[in-house]
Amino acid sequence: MSKKPAPKRKTRTVRNFPASTFSEALKFAKEVFRVGAGQKIRRLTLLQELGKSPTSSTARQAITNSSKYGLTTGSYNAEWIELTELGLKSTSDRTLARERERAKIEASVLQIAPFKGVYESLIEAKLPANSVLIDKIKEFDVADEAASEAVETLIVNLRDVGLLKTIAGAERIISVDMRLDELPSTAADVSSVNEKGLQDAPQVSLGNHSIITSDRADYETTAFYVSPIGAEGSDTRKHADLFASSIVEPALETSKLRLVRADQIDTPGVITRQILDYIIHSRLVVADLSFHNPNVFYELAIRHLMRKPTVQIMRSRESVPFDINQSRTIMIDDSDIYTLVPQIPVYINQISAQVRQALENPDAVDNPISIYYPNLVSQIVQAEQQ
Repeated sequence: MSKKPAPKRKTRTVRNFPASTFSEALKFAKEVFRVGAGQKIRRLTLLQELGKSPTSSTARQAITNSSKYGLTTGSYNAEWIELTELGLKSTSDRTLARERERAKIEASVLQIAPFKGVYESLIEAKLPANSVLIDKIKEFDVADEAASEAVETLIVNLRDVGLLKTIAGAERIISVDMRLDELPSTAADVSSVNEKGLQDAPQVSLGNHSIITSDRADYETTAFYVSPIGAEGSDTRKHADLFASSIVEPALETSKLRLVRADQIDTPGVITRQILDYIIHSRLVVADLSFHNPNVFYELAIRHLMRKPTVQIMRSRESVPFDINQSRTIMIDDSDIYTLVPQIPVYINQISAQVRQALENPDAVDNPISIYYPNLVSQIVQAEQQ
């Protein structure tokens, strides 16, 4: 009798780049600066001040990625955490604007070998398709299984430090000197200046296509889209359809998740119960906070209570309410088609990067409820059992 082959062990993805975006690592470095006033600080003291457990995956990832970006020294087992010179320049408001931005560029792109290699090969060029970027980043010893993640992280980093800009309707990668020339030589920060540019915007389909649904929910492969929907033909419905089909769905392709929205649940039953089931059990929830819709915030609160992976997006014309502004929200500028269309590839990569981080560390979910009441769900369950 032949033996069944042993199941293949899941191999760990080997990265020669940080496992988070630079902005996430910088957020941690700023906390190190705030708590320690620029001085080194005991790791346990720092985490206590931040309300994080020393053994939590959130804390471990934050320390590791901050170190990989060269912002801090000390591992997640070290006694002390200290800002590096790059970390101090990147976090201190006393640093001159140009020097602060130069430090951020150095940390986020130039000292990460594959990021630097791709960036330097594309300076002053139009941002190519993701497939081209994936092939190119593999030339710098990035493993096949990590190439898509590396590209997503690089694009988000380039955008965050101002090296990826919309010029004449096209996304272009600019030189460090061009970026720094936008800034004053004083400590004051100024907005980016307008630029005249070069080529036509990339062609992107803005037509609607149906969101995939199924007769029975397979929550492990589902991303539930919590969104304002509105009546058929309304601006709200057009917004929901556009964001879903042109931005959110493409961002989920690498994670192989199907998008489900409340108005397209096609199974018989009580709709409110089905929506709650999706919110509670889906592997991921993408919440669109645009229009400040009360139903969306109600459903988002339920998801926060469950401490499960969530990605938040919102129109940039609106502000994130105070109660949830601790959770990162991807802001999308849809003020006009000429602004939105060329930036769609960037928004897709930003969401995709957030999705990957959320799914890889489902226990590292931070939201107001998880921060202040980390054991709330288990306490509720225990109370019901007594």
